[in-house]
Amino acid sequence: MTNTATNPFALRASRLLKGFRDKGEYKHLQIIDSPMDAEVMIRDASGTPRKVLCFCSNNYLGLANHPEVVEAGIAALKQYGAGTASVRFICGTFAPHIELEERIARFLGVEAAYTFVSCWNATEAIFPTLAEPGDAIISDALNHACIIDSIRLATVIKRGVHKFLYKNNDMAEFEERLREARTAIDDEHAIWVITDGVFSMEGSIANLPTMRSLCDQYGAILCVDDSHGTGVLGTTGRGTHEHQGMTGTDIDLFTGTLGKALGGGAGGYIAGTKDAVDLIVQRARPTLFSNALPVTVACSASKAIEVLDREPQRVATLHDNCTYARKEIRAAGFEVIESPTAICPVIVGETAKAIAMSKRLLELGVYVIGFGYPVVPEGVARLRCQISAAHTHQHIDAMVDALKKL
Repeated sequence: MTNTATNPFALRASRLLKGFRDKGEYKHLQIIDSPMDAEVMIRDASGTPRKVLCFCSNNYLGLANHPEVVEAGIAALKQYGAGTASVRFICGTFAPHIELEERIARFLGVEAAYTFVSCWNATEAIFPTLAEPGDAIISDALNHACIIDSIRLATVIKRGVHKFLYKNNDMAEFEERLREARTAIDDEHAIWVITDGVFSMEGSIANLPTMRSLCDQYGAILCVDDSHGTGVLGTTGRGTHEHQGMTGTDIDLFTGTLGKALGGGAGGYIAGTKDAVDLIVQRARPTLFSNALPVTVACSASKAIEVLDREPQRVATLHDNCTYARKEIRAAGFEVIESPTAICPVIVGETAKAIAMSKRLLELGVYVIGFGYPVVPEGVARLRCQISAAHTHQHIDAMVDALKKL
């Protein structure tokens, strides 16, 4: 056995972890003893559960504990068992996988969809599979880590892929990158554009209409990861594109998650043209070498979309809560980024301060996470308050009262 006292990794890990603790940046995993809801039971230091208000979940529509969503998963477990024990092209596709994918495609108004165990896997599949040497990929500087890693992987696997970056939502710089990409490639190769619909740390949204127009002008393919927009934005919760007056066919490829507004369990998807989805099925390593989405999650997510279609008032309630929360947080004297989304970042400054404030809020009965470097740049650490349709104005008032006590 390796001597851990002299093992280089053990020494390095110990030093890094000590540094996190000394700077007040060490992350502690909270243990929840209840379903996800507006209020949850969290174990305290002694291991005793206590009730706190939850403002850190992506359970935007309050569907994670919806009785029909839960029951759909239970029924699937009884009918199909725990899982496929295989990848899909071998023996891993149950009927509920197909039914869910057809429902996602209808929901977004596109030709086809395909599911993965997470949106990370879905996004990671796109560029290493669909891009080829000589293609160009253009990315927003604030895109999610899964997008960044997908591009990095593509440039390693498909040597010769060109990579371009533009400042967040800067459409003048975006067009400049399109011009550079068009010059860098020939007519036989593609320009891929990828952006978050909702930027997860800012709560801001991509300018999709302008991006669509510029993509058309330069012959580029527009891909949108709308994980924080689906179920949140638009009158019927279709996402960022609906909020901006667009249809699903205005976006060439979507990636999205089933682990946030659409049931909150796990899973992700790619949705778009039939040919693009079929290429993913044929060639994408995250599906060729990894098990299918658990059928329990597939059935719960399908039911969640059904409930959303049947109860669009959930989206209206969420919008009202988001507006109310921003108004009250600002009235309490805090800086909160303006946005129509359910992400309300309260800017506090330094990373250690954000983590300390998060810890104090939990002591006051409010569960909010502090984010700092390297998730966001130094100096703009924040408390990311996340709003749900399950919250009441009384819940929001209690959260704001706790902020005031800080």
